[in-house]
Amino acid sequence: MQIHVRGEHIEITEALREYAQKKIGRLDKYFDVSSSHDVHVTLSVVRDRHTVEVTMHLAGVLLRAEEKSEDMYASIDLVSDKLEKQIIRHRTKVNGRMRRHGTRAVFKDAGLGQTYTLDDGEVVRIKKFPMKPMPVEEAILQMDLLGHEFFVFSNAETESVSVVYKRRDGHYGLIEQAAY
Repeated sequence: MQIHVRGEHIEITEALREYAQKKIGRLDKYFDVSSSHDVHVTLSVVRDRHTVEVTMHLAGVLLRAEEKSEDMYASIDLVSDKLEKQIIRHRTKVNGRMRRHGTRAVFKDAGLGQTYTLDDGEVVRIKKFPMKPMPVEEAILQMDLLGHEFFVFSNAETESVSVVYKRRDGHYGLIEQAAY
């Protein structure tokens, strides 16, 4: 991966360049193409807003992310995390399209655990975790603390698995297991 770091309205120090290259370079583990693809990182400062823009050109795929914060290092961390989420979210779709067109897959499939193939995608991650019984209010609090849109929990009141979720109207929803 060739990482090119440049600055707009900011002097790029060696420490800042190395940090950006290290954080963005760790995404290389997801790619199954030659290491000659280019990544352009642009760091800029406008009115105390530190912006990082990253553009990755791969074989037939373009990934782009931008983040702003009050600290350049924090912006680099945020944009790196954002790109990683994009890669994980689109990996299966992009690889399938590449294989259908007879070209080499872009993203690595290895190391992600068991997969289940479906007609229009595959389950690429399986999570197992213990669920301590808790009331609905605690589950909502846990969901909000994690910043998730939903939370699966063992409902202490019904003694079954339930899901709380955020609704578009700002309220919460609860899905409970019904008798079968």
